[in-house]
Amino acid sequence: MRDYAGARAVVVGGSIGGLTSALLLRRLGFDVDVFERTPAPLDNRGGGIVLQPMTMRWFDAHSARRIEELSTHSVRLRYLGPDNDVVFEQPFESRCASWGTVYRALLADFGDARYHLGEFCAGFDQDADGVEVRFVTGRVERAELVVFADGVSSTARRRLFPGLRRQYAGYVGWRGTLREDRASGASRALLADSLTYSVAPNTHAVMYTIPGMNGELAVGERLLNFVWYRNVEDGPELQEMTTDLRGIEAEVSLHPGGVQQRYVEEMRQAAADQLAPAVAEVVTRTEQPYLQIVTDARVPRMAVGRIAVIGDAAFTVRPHPAAGSAKAAADAWTLYEHLLAAENGTEATAGIAAALKAWEPAQVELGNRLVDRAVAMGERSQVTSTWVPGDPDLLPGLYGPGR
Repeated sequence: MRDYAGARAVVVGGSIGGLTSALLLRRLGFDVDVFERTPAPLDNRGGGIVLQPMTMRWFDAHSARRIEELSTHSVRLRYLGPDNDVVFEQPFESRCASWGTVYRALLADFGDARYHLGEFCAGFDQDADGVEVRFVTGRVERAELVVFADGVSSTARRRLFPGLRRQYAGYVGWRGTLREDRASGASRALLADSLTYSVAPNTHAVMYTIPGMNGELAVGERLLNFVWYRNVEDGPELQEMTTDLRGIEAEVSLHPGGVQQRYVEEMRQAAADQLAPAVAEVVTRTEQPYLQIVTDARVPRMAVGRIAVIGDAAFTVRPHPAAGSAKAAADAWTLYEHLLAAENGTEATAGIAAALKAWEPAQVELGNRLVDRAVAMGERSQVTSTWVPGDPDLLPGLYGPGR
């Protein structure tokens, strides 16, 4: 086993994937710094996530927190019809969390001292011995290994693959949360213990319970989290909808409170018309719904010399398989395992590029499979209306439906 004590690693992007990478690299002995572009902590962004096993792996044995302290537990998958009738149901164990709850726990494990806010990566160069990373603040950092976990609008993807562009999927995801005790008792009974779908022609919504804004797990204090996918034509229609209240057109998402009220009102009316009443109730009672622009991206490579690109920075995956965070965690864990298994050489860092090269093929294959599956799921829901309740191919999972 190689010892990386004294070697330096830089992680660009301080989200779930970046923090998981940083924690694992530190376990290998690297001296690790994380650089996050936002000037303030990322707390409470991103709404809910379904926790795949890979996302939970750090918490199994290495964290100060247990996953049961950070997540809700659902026991079934349920489809609701137009009258709140249960059109399909099956046992399906899942854990769900808010993005912020998982982020806070990982950041607490890593600590604040080497987590640097307000550092936007502008560019980088590398030679045989290391990588130089430059930030818009004027800061320059050099490391033997750099991991880019900088998300959907990744600097690394733009610099390494300048001709690659994210592709708009043809629809947006309306997102939001409602505190459980603000929904009716009948709706809570239908939604509280399940991963719930509502399907209509050319659209679908998914809903599940997550911890409260401060991690509350008590019934009534939790949040009902939803994502509702609606088709929006590319061009002026999309551009106008995704222009926020400041007049700035968003490329990735509009945060809560930033969506023009006319679109919120139209969305609420459409929810009442198209979705199962329990799901529509949560959507219409949500005070500040927000928008995600659904896109696809895939890179031809994830390792270039001593640079690794992981998570959404490498493969931007539609949310349908509920595996975006899990893919980032899987990238981090498999990178850790390849670095751990690297053969000893004359220098402590001699095997980094070789380890990255060996790590890359399986992760590229996994990323392509996941994007392909997410695209097929979106096509069935939003285009062909062949999303059939109970179809096992539609189950969430990182490595395949239900896996």
